[in-house]
This record gives sequence, structure tokens and C-alpha cells, in this order.
Amino acid sequence: MSGFRPADAALEGFRITRENPKAFAIWVAATFATSVLSVVIDINLPDSVRQGLTSISADDTMTARQFVDTLILISPVLVLGLVIQSIMAAAVYRLIFRHDDTRFGYLRLGADELRLMALSVIYVFLTIGLVVGAAAAAGIVAAVFSLAGPTPAALAASVGVFAVLGVVVYVLVRLSLAPVATFAERRVAVFESWGLTRGYFWPLLGAYVLALACIAVIGFLILTVFMGVTGAIVVGTGGQLNDVKALIQPKDNSLSSYLSVGIIAYTLISAVFSALYNAVIASPGAVAYRALHGEPPRPWAAQPEAG
Repeated sequence: MSGFRPADAALEGFRITRENPKAFAIWVAATFATSVLSVVIDINLPDSVRQGLTSISADDTMTARQFVDTLILISPVLVLGLVIQSIMAAAVYRLIFRHDDTRFGYLRLGADELRLMALSVIYVFLTIGLVVGAAAAAGIVAAVFSLAGPTPAALAASVGVFAVLGVVVYVLVRLSLAPVATFAERRVAVFESWGLTRGYFWPLLGAYVLALACIAVIGFLILTVFMGVTGAIVVGTGGQLNDVKALIQPKDNSLSSYLSVGIIAYTLISAVFSALYNAVIASPGAVAYRALHGEPPRPWAAQPEAG
């Protein structure tokens, strides 16, 4: 199979949202509904779960037992996030690979999404193992260099940090086509991406970096325009610029505090950006997979008659 152009892969998400406005509108509506659901869940969180979330964000280091207990408490929230992430990624893959299956704006919750969820869980453990292993190797090297004195040890530690980061990025990029392969081939393809991406690390990394840079610029522009318009309205109605922040933040953890024009408008703008972000981030891998592997089989297509 031929290679692919990183720029084309990076911009694919913008193309598909522009050419499929109905599907994109459904993604925005679904993202907005998810934000509303998140608010409802947050308001009704039990105190124990809320304390667990506070412990994770606190500066104090938790013990292993506290960390496990906290994960158990917040597991429903984590599962919900995993489900939403898989649904949105699968919608992008479905639009690209099964374009005619337009029902519900390509959004589903079925076997495809369950396989993506399973792959995500597997990759979480693989990533943890990779980071721990690379960090341990770097620690051993730093310990050896420490025998030569503090300066070589400090230098080895600094180099080790970059080495660990480099190894993690390299492996994640090489395995980045696994979600696309899992969707396209209707099986949990954990390591197939490694073979597909051989010799394409730099084009893939370039595509991902360019996609992130483009969506970051778009996000900055959207936020700047929104805050500028909001600020003009506030000042025009006799307020001060310091009041803008208060308009988009709830005063307390109650439903009524979220039902303000500013918060609703901000949530809607965030939904538009999030839907675009999901499309832009998921698309490069699909373009690369199609170029390096070929179009996935379509089992529902009519087969030629024998004879």
C-alpha cells in the first residue's frame, strides 16, 4: 500500500465535518446532552465520591490503598467517560469507512463501541507498564552514573527523563492505529498497528502534531471571540470586564446556578468545539490506516454469484 500525506491526514477531520453538516450537528447535540448529563451527575454525586475526586486532585500523595478505594468510588464516572469517548471515536470511523450508514448521525452503542472500550482498557494497562518499565530502566542507569559523582548522576537523570518520554511517544505512535483497526476489522486488534506503522513513525507523528496544533488554534480563536462578545455585552449593559468570568461559572453546586444564559451559551460553544475536536483527533489514524492497510471489508455488500 502507498503511504499518506501527513497534512491530508491532519486536516481530514475538518473536511468531514464541513462535508457532513447534519452528522456534525448531531454530534454537537449529543455532546451538549452529555455536558448536561455531566452537570446532573455532578450535582447528585454522593459525598464519598466527591471526596474521592478531591483526593485525586489534591497535592498530598495517596497511599496505594487510598488510590484503589478512590478508583472504585469514581469507577462509574470513568466508565461513562470511556463509553462517550468510544461512541464519538466510532462515529468518526463509521463516517469514514461506512459512509452510507448514516443513521443517528453515525452514533451507536454496540459491538464496535464495546471493542473500542475493551481496547482502551488494555492500552491503559500497557501504557502503565511501559511507563513503569522505562522509568525503572532510566533509574537503574542514573544509579550507575551516580557512582561517578553527583554531576554525571544529574545529567543521566535529565537524559533519562527525555529517554522515557521518547520511548513512550514512540510506542504510542506505533500503536496508534489499533483503535481504527479494531473498528475496521471488527476485532480487538491490539498489536496489528505495530506492523502497519513500520517506517511511518515520523509521518504519523507529524500528522498528529499538526492536527493538535490546528485544533488548538481553532479553540483559541473560538474562546477569544466568545469572551470578546461576552465582554462587550457585559460592558454595554453597565457591567465590568471582571464580571465576565462570573457569567460562565456556576455560583454553587445547584441546578439553578447552571441555568443562566452565560453558562448555557458557554456549554453550547464548548459542545461545538468538543465535537470538532473529536473529529479532528480521530480522523488522522483512519486516513493512515486506509492508506497503509487498504479499505476494510464490507461484509454487508452484495457478493458475486457463483458460476
